[in-house]
Amino acid sequence: MPVWRYMELCLMHPRYGYYVSRDPLGREGDFTTAPEVSQMFGELLGLWTASVWKQMGSPQLLRLIELGPGRGTMMADALRALRVLPPLYQTLSVHMVEVNPVLRERQKTTLSGVRNIAWHDNIDDVPEGPCIILANEYFDVLPIHQMVKRENGWHERVIDVDVNGKLVFAAAAEPTPRFDVLLPPLVRAAPVGAVFEWRPDSEMMKLATRVRDQDGAALIIDYGHLRSDAGDTFQAIARHTFTDPLKAPGQADVTAHVDFQALSRAAEDVGARVHGPVTQGEFLKRLGIDTRAAALMQKATPEVATDIVAAQKRLTDPGRGGMGSMFKVLGISEPRLTAIAGLSDHIEEDESA
Repeated sequence: MPVWRYMELCLMHPRYGYYVSRDPLGREGDFTTAPEVSQMFGELLGLWTASVWKQMGSPQLLRLIELGPGRGTMMADALRALRVLPPLYQTLSVHMVEVNPVLRERQKTTLSGVRNIAWHDNIDDVPEGPCIILANEYFDVLPIHQMVKRENGWHERVIDVDVNGKLVFAAAAEPTPRFDVLLPPLVRAAPVGAVFEWRPDSEMMKLATRVRDQDGAALIIDYGHLRSDAGDTFQAIARHTFTDPLKAPGQADVTAHVDFQALSRAAEDVGARVHGPVTQGEFLKRLGIDTRAAALMQKATPEVATDIVAAQKRLTDPGRGGMGSMFKVLGISEPRLTAIAGLSDHIEEDESA
């Protein structure tokens, strides 16, 4: 079967899928996301939301939508920051797009005090209206197609079974007709044997069309590359360690890097405005993470202050173990929003604080 179908089954099979049967987050799970590292991450996204709401003209109704909201930690931290702005907080309608029943229950517990909140299986189910969409580590789990370059063209990469009954990578016998016609020049020039990954544009175009037509913006935060290029990034993580993605289907988180150039192109193709991308470290620094960390440390014990410094470093540091440069941040909006906090050089970044 094609890699995209294997990935889809591993993650979303109704009985055995990784994302429909467990809570994968935290120390006891398989990986840790930025909101679980520190409250500062969600708080700054809350302040970013407030800034964008003001730029939208402070609409009387705002749908705050989160895609793949984990345990609800990021939304809880964002809403806590937004409570200091009652005119906005009172307009909020919160919408959580989540298919994992285990995580839904965690979210309901985390957000038990929130009024006007609803859960949905798909963003299509969220009612119309001005919106701000938050998508942290959402696109990396959307299934990828992998193509392998051969002398006679690009062949779809597939999963096969070898003579010992083990899963292995292989390639379709025939090349995909005219696949290279629309490829970026960098990919078209890749050597024989190179792997190119791509995702359908449908999800990004859906988000971009929504903010274009109904007023609003979306923020995409994920790990990946700034330009389309060849490379095999299909990977699996279990118990915070990389593992063979073919070894235990449905028992590990399988992901692939996000192509931010492709996302930007898809959004622009439907007429949305693109902001960025910038690195996560740069984005959080522009939003004031250093100031926020200093404020938290003033009230903290020495032990907690040490944890705050470590969390700040992990979120922003570009080096090994840091998320600062591997993760990128991309904004899309309706065309009239010409600048967005954290993503535009000429906007007053402290406006969101």
